[in-house]
Amino acid sequence: MKHMFKAIATAAGLTLAGQAGAQDIVVVAHGQANDPFWSVVKNGVAKAGEDTGANVEFRSPETFDMVQMSQLIDAAVNQEPDGLVVSIPDADALGPSIQRAVEAGIPVISMNSGSDVAHELGAHLHVGQSEYDAGKAAGQELAEMGGTKAICVNQEVGNVSLDQRCEGFAEGFGNPVDVVPTQNDPTEVQSKVRAALESDPDVDTVLGLGASLVGEPAVAAAEALGRDDLLIASFDLSAGFLEAIADGKAAFAIDQQQFLQGYLPVTFLALNAQYGLMPGGDVPSGPNLITQDKAAQVIELSAQGIR
Repeated sequence: MKHMFKAIATAAGLTLAGQAGAQDIVVVAHGQANDPFWSVVKNGVAKAGEDTGANVEFRSPETFDMVQMSQLIDAAVNQEPDGLVVSIPDADALGPSIQRAVEAGIPVISMNSGSDVAHELGAHLHVGQSEYDAGKAAGQELAEMGGTKAICVNQEVGNVSLDQRCEGFAEGFGNPVDVVPTQNDPTEVQSKVRAALESDPDVDTVLGLGASLVGEPAVAAAEALGRDDLLIASFDLSAGFLEAIADGKAAFAIDQQQFLQGYLPVTFLALNAQYGLMPGGDVPSGPNLITQDKAAQVIELSAQGIR
């Protein structure tokens, strides 16, 4: 029996009301509420609900908690929606809940993380980027720019996708790389990056895995130490980090266009419920390197929560 969604906001999720009798779609993501990256994904979800008229509910755990996320997926399955969108940062923890959805006949699309396991778990397709390949491309680019020793700052160790970024970066860079683990706290990130640079002056390259949480604090740490020789790059976008790129304080950002990761799965599932349509393969939303010549063009869109 279908459950109509109400326009409510809770700590665990946001319901975006559509039209009565429209398709019901649930999005369950692992991103935390304090991460600006996921606010852009939510904006994509909301825009897809608006454009398709679907009733869309966005849910996420309050912290990076796979037990809570699996419970959110189970609760979504019990609602019998017309479609389910999931990110898959940990297939071992989330796989049984996702497979339960598939066995219940609910169409599933994965996004952002889990491209390597999505089809095995029964998802129709994945919308996102290959995190390992994106990390490798970043490493190759930074090595070509003259980097010789690097740190990869990981604000969510245990998230397979972020771990893959550092692994790919190490291969592409081809020079020594140390992983610096942090929490989702820009103040802590700045402190740890500064400590890493002070303890090893040979480090000349910094890769962050999130622009607001890591990229901007890394630029601040470099400025505090007077290290204008540092090569700093980051995954994802923020207005502040794009400004740093435009000003020559950072090298580039790796854009996976997360707005599309929210928008496209909801749109695909709404079209599938209404017309039986579904793309025949995965959709790569990135990576794209945003360098100094491109940064100014996307600053305003980033500030608007679109890029």
